[in-house]
Amino acid sequence: MLNFDKKELGNLEYSLQREVLCTNRTGGYLNTTIVGCNTRKYHGLMVCPVEAAAGENFVLLSSLDETVIQHEQEFNLGIHRFPGTYEPRGHKYIVDFSYSPNMQLTYRVGGVKLKKEYLWIHSREQLLIRYTLLEARSDTKLRLRPFLAFRRAHDLSTANMMADTRSHRVENGVMNALYQGLPSLYMQTDREAEFVSAPDWYYRFEYLEEKKRGYPYQEDLLTTGFFELEIKKGESLIFSASTSQVDPANLSRQFAEELARRSPKDDFLPCLRHAARQFLVCNDGKSEVIAGYPWFGRWGRDTFISLPGITLTQGNVEGCRAVIDTMVSEMQDGLFPNMGNAYNSVDAPLWFFWTLQQLQDHIGAEAIWQAYGPAMKSILEAFTRGINGGAIRVEANGLVWASKPGVAFTWMDAVVDGDPVTGRDGFQVEINALWYNAICYTLELARQFDDAAFATQWEPMPDKIKASFNELFWYEKEGYLADYVDAQGRQNTYIRPNQIIACSLPYTMLTEERIARIIPILQAHLLTPKGLRTLSPRNPLYEGHYEGAQPERDRQYHQGTVWPWLLEHYVKACFDLKGKGYIFRAEEILGHFVENMTLAGIGSISEIYDGDPPHHPRGAISQAWSVGALLRINEMIDRMKK
Repeated sequence: MLNFDKKELGNLEYSLQREVLCTNRTGGYLNTTIVGCNTRKYHGLMVCPVEAAAGENFVLLSSLDETVIQHEQEFNLGIHRFPGTYEPRGHKYIVDFSYSPNMQLTYRVGGVKLKKEYLWIHSREQLLIRYTLLEARSDTKLRLRPFLAFRRAHDLSTANMMADTRSHRVENGVMNALYQGLPSLYMQTDREAEFVSAPDWYYRFEYLEEKKRGYPYQEDLLTTGFFELEIKKGESLIFSASTSQVDPANLSRQFAEELARRSPKDDFLPCLRHAARQFLVCNDGKSEVIAGYPWFGRWGRDTFISLPGITLTQGNVEGCRAVIDTMVSEMQDGLFPNMGNAYNSVDAPLWFFWTLQQLQDHIGAEAIWQAYGPAMKSILEAFTRGINGGAIRVEANGLVWASKPGVAFTWMDAVVDGDPVTGRDGFQVEINALWYNAICYTLELARQFDDAAFATQWEPMPDKIKASFNELFWYEKEGYLADYVDAQGRQNTYIRPNQIIACSLPYTMLTEERIARIIPILQAHLLTPKGLRTLSPRNPLYEGHYEGAQPERDRQYHQGTVWPWLLEHYVKACFDLKGKGYIFRAEEILGHFVENMTLAGIGSISEIYDGDPPHHPRGAISQAWSVGALLRINEMIDRMKK
């Protein structure tokens, strides 16, 4: 499924739009295009979190150029973009690319056929590349030239006098440590190779995706020299890049054992499941979810929304609980950390309850209450007490109010020049749907496990919230829910997808009749083959394309852009309403993403898509809640068929 041929690989307009991702499950990754030409500042063969820099990702090894040498003729298999040109143009030698079970490229240069295979070692900061000479009619040499960056993934490097260009000899290789405070990089081969020390800066590598996104896009990279050795037909050579020295004698065995652990990625669902596992990161005793590759870190909101899909659909209950436990350990005043250590998400703690509801199917209600009951109650108490100086609070009508100048508390959180693009100050529809669900679920467990004090205190709340919600949000004239209600009680009646959350939760405040009126409206205005639009195309504020510099993109982010994660809740609401009769349509929705296995981040699902057809993939190339949503839809279909 994830194979590309010579014609596709040789077409740079095609191949540079397709990226591969390999991770080590502790935060490190490899990310580049399928032909090995870096088009983003985030691309690199070895990108690792650096503890001394608060866990930020650093690009250590940017790329590795291979040169085949025969009869004193050199054929460089690398490819880089420089101003106005690509040089070298090694992509023209690639005849095959495969991503299953690992990333593999095959090159043909005259009578030489060379296979290259990549493996990131799980739970270690080590990349292995195995070269196998499949065919050769004459004596052949292989030269390997590494290009080093040693800079933050969000930055770019420039030639400087501070870099330590010395290469220190280690067994079958060298160690480079460019800057104080950063890890050392050990580059070794499984058999002795000559290393020629020749430090030099190469200037003005260009990353065209950064140029499109309005960011600086040129950088200088350092090469400290190159490896060179003879290789015979049928022989293999293994190159290791690691932040610690390794035993070269073990590399061949290590490669074989690691490869044997890889699962095949030969169909849609195996690809999704593999992509899901890449988001789980275990490091320093913490288990976290990377929201999306290559530039997102841990986001609290994304963690809870995506977690059931990326773990429980594969039976990974232990992984799910480990992430929840990490998040609970960092909870403060009823909130979870969102981006980094920012406690600014009103919905993350409410999605926490929803995640527990999914986990309950696997471990039972009693285990949920014993492990998480105190956290559940403390969140509800914090909301009623008021959070962030009262910016988040429960009003007399029982509903949650969230408003603070310059702050976007909900998932529609883009801010430009200090102002939220989709200002939703007041009572937000999905926040209050989640609030009601959280209270009802906690009450159910409190009654079941004899927490009389809590049950007595909170017993009147659901009816009050339900009455207030329907009075405040229902827009009878058109038959759907307002997106939010402001301080003056005015409904914002823009057709947005947030109301689908109120239709899909385990505890809903809506009658079946009202849900049946909402869904056709969302289908007519928002539903696309790739997800739900964030705004109706009939709205004058609608933006159908996501492109340009960051301020432009931020203005488009929630004004029509399509988000796949919302499909999970749309499909759930439709199944609740139509039962087995919706199976065919749900399968059709899932089927629309099969083609995405070979677009953008191959084998995964992008963060967002254009609102207008043909709905090009945009944003992060692999997004946790996009992948999780599709796995949940598949799980719903399987359950309905039983």
